Amino acid sequence: MSEVTALRHDRARTGSGAFVSPAHRRRYWITALSLLAAGLVFCAGILTWDNPLPFGTPGFWRIAESRATSVVVILIVAVSQAMATVAFQTAANNRIITPSIMGFESLYVLIQTSAVYFLGAVGVSAVQGLPQYALQVSLMIVFALGLYGWLLSGKYANVQVMLLIGIVLGGGLGAVSTFMQRLLSPSEFDVLSARLFGSVANADPGYFPLAVPLCVVATVALYVHSRTLNVMAMGRDVATNLGMDHRRGLLLTLFWVSILMAVSTSLIGPMTFLGFLVAILAYQFADTHDHRYVFPMAALIGFAVLSGAYFVLKNVFYAEGAVSIIIELVGGSVFLFVILRRGRL
Repeated sequence: MSEVTALRHDRARTGSGAFVSPAHRRRYWITALSLLAAGLVFCAGILTWDNPLPFGTPGFWRIAESRATSVVVILIVAVSQAMATVAFQTAANNRIITPSIMGFESLYVLIQTSAVYFLGAVGVSAVQGLPQYALQVSLMIVFALGLYGWLLSGKYANVQVMLLIGIVLGGGLGAVSTFMQRLLSPSEFDVLSARLFGSVANADPGYFPLAVPLCVVATVALYVHSRTLNVMAMGRDVATNLGMDHRRGLLLTLFWVSILMAVSTSLIGPMTFLGFLVAILAYQFADTHDHRYVFPMAALIGFAVLSGAYFVLKNVFYAEGAVSIIIELVGGSVFLFVILRRGRL
C-alpha cells in the first residue's frame, strides 16, 4: 500500500472532515478569528500606544516603524515555536514533550557563555551580527540533524531513546555552561545574563533577511506535510502498515522543526515553555486531530499570547524584559498541572 493510499485512508477516517459537525467547524473559525483580532489589537497597541507625536504625522510613523521590529520578532517567534512544538509532539507521539528537550536552548546558552568566557565582555558583541546569527542557526541545525540521523539510523532506533539521549546531552551542555559562568567576573556575568533570558529586545532587525525566509519556508513545508503528520499521529506501526515510510517522514519533520527552533532561539534566546503552552491550548481550542487546523490555531494562540504579554508588560508594568519570565511561569504551571492530571509523561 502506497503513502497516497495511506493519505486517502486518513481522509476516509475523518468521515465528513476534520470536524464532527457544522457547529464544531463554526466554533473553530470563531475562535481563530477572535485570536487573530486580539493579536492585531495588541500589535496596533504596541505600534501606537503612548506615541508622543500626533497621529498621522511623519514623526508618528517613524516611531511606529521603529516599534514594528518588535511586532515582526513576535510573529516569527510565535509561529516558529507553535509549528515546531506541534510537529515535534506528533513525531514523538507525545503531547507533553517539546523541542527544547533536544538541547537547542542548552546549545544557545553554551555558545553565548563561551563567547564571554574566551573573549570577555566584548564576546557578547562578537556573537552579534547576521554572519554570527547564521553560524548559530547552522550549528543548532547540524547538532540536531546529527543527533537525529545517528539515533534514528540504527537497527533498534526509536524516538524514546532519541529523547533520552537529547536530555542527557542538553544536561551536559548546561553543566559545561554553568562551569564557565562560575569562572566569569561579576561584570562579565552581568553582561552575559541579559542574553540568557528570552527577550524580544534581544532580537536584531539585521537578522530578518535570514530569519524570515527560513521561518516561512519551514512553516509552509510543515503545513504542506499536514496530511502525512495526520497519519504519523496514529503511531509508527499503523503508519507503516498503511504504506508510509515512517522513518523518512520522521526525519523530514525533525529537519523542519530544527530550523524553526534554531531561528527562534538564536533570535531572542530560550523560551522553554512557550511552545508547550501554545500547543496544549491549540489542541483544546481546535479540538481536532487534523494538523491543517491545529497548526493555524497554534500559531494564532502564540501570536495573541506573546503580543498580549509584551504589550501589557511594556505599557502597564514597564517591564517588557520580563515577558519570557511570565510566559515561563504560566507555561511551567500549566505543564505541571497537565503532568499531575495525567499522572504520566
